[in-house]
Amino acid sequence: MPGTEPWEYSLYIPNDPRAVTVCRRTLRLVLTVHGLIRLVDVAELLATELVSNAVRHTKGPAALRVRWSGSGVLRIGAWNADPTPPEPPQSFVPDLEREDGRGLALVRACADVWGWQSLTRDGNQGKYVWCELGAA
Repeated sequence: MPGTEPWEYSLYIPNDPRAVTVCRRTLRLVLTVHGLIRLVDVAELLATELVSNAVRHTKGPAALRVRWSGSGVLRIGAWNADPTPPEPPQSFVPDLEREDGRGLALVRACADVWGWQSLTRDGNQGKYVWCELGAA
């Protein structure tokens, strides 16, 4: 049974495509040890999309942040060094010819809620794109 105490983890990553796998595996471990195994599959998918966008569309470092509210809400977010707002996701209608461009539409389809905000970290401007999952 997941705890009622809130917790938060942050993983700072370089601009390296291999970081996506590191984030996904770290997230699986964190959720498993906190008794949230039923959220792992969807949470991994969402984190993969958010971190992939952060690594693919920026040149600087990024970070994955995972926060449990203690009251049943898991927030997954990715910070990156590009302050440009994300493009609003379209409805999730896959274009089988394309291998990209579905990330935020997939987040919108699978998460309970999502959003973004401008964020400054260590003097660098960027943005934080997040989504939430309810444990119910």
